[in-house]
Amino acid sequence: MTDASFPLFYKAPRVLTPGAHGERSLARDPGYAFAATTNAVPLVAEELTTAARHFPIVFSDEATPHPVAILGLRGQQNLFVGADGQWAAGVYVPAYVRRYPFIFLEDEARAELTLCIDEAAQALVPGRDRPLFDEQGEPTALTRSALTFCRDYQAQHLAAAAFAKALVEADLLVDHRADVSLRSGERLSLAGFKEIDADRFAKLPDKTFLAWRAKGWLTLAYAHFFSIGSWSSLVDRVGGGEG
Repeated sequence: MTDASFPLFYKAPRVLTPGAHGERSLARDPGYAFAATTNAVPLVAEELTTAARHFPIVFSDEATPHPVAILGLRGQQNLFVGADGQWAAGVYVPAYVRRYPFIFLEDEARAELTLCIDEAAQALVPGRDRPLFDEQGEPTALTRSALTFCRDYQAQHLAAAAFAKALVEADLLVDHRADVSLRSGERLSLAGFKEIDADRFAKLPDKTFLAWRAKGWLTLAYAHFFSIGSWSSLVDRVGGGEG
């Protein structure tokens, strides 16, 4: 990113308007080359159980942790984006990746979230093949769909943040390091992330356990535990010459 203050992938986000983008379109098959050098992306609450079947799920090592999917075993490595820029067939594409190049950014002056688009995205092209606005300057179905997606994403992002906050308050997150051995014999070590301590989780008070069950948080925790088996799938992809 050219500006560290922007979210991952986004280089030049701008409020989506007919004046600025009335003669712009979305490419029909832009691919995922923008994610090729990203080895981890955020996950939202509703996708954790699906993502767990494809990637290890850990928690970012931040003051406010967030669940993330590990996509590679080295920095700037995404084992799921090929040289052609396409995502690996049959592998789940995280919502954060699918949302790009759209995003909600906070309009502090109006105290609301505004739909924006990354003007640096290769997916944004000149012309009206797949326009963002119609001839009257009204949002097309494509833009309305992006707005709905971003709105849903924001809600699920907040749900994941609430879950992670509860983990912190219950003192369940611990520093973790993953040591993996490749088929070549090379050993790699990944650090800088957290996981749920299984022993501490098992000792949750009954009242807390039942409250988390009612909120659907137990499902999210179990998805995290289940995803640990996906570390081996990353090793297999390296061994198979992918990435």
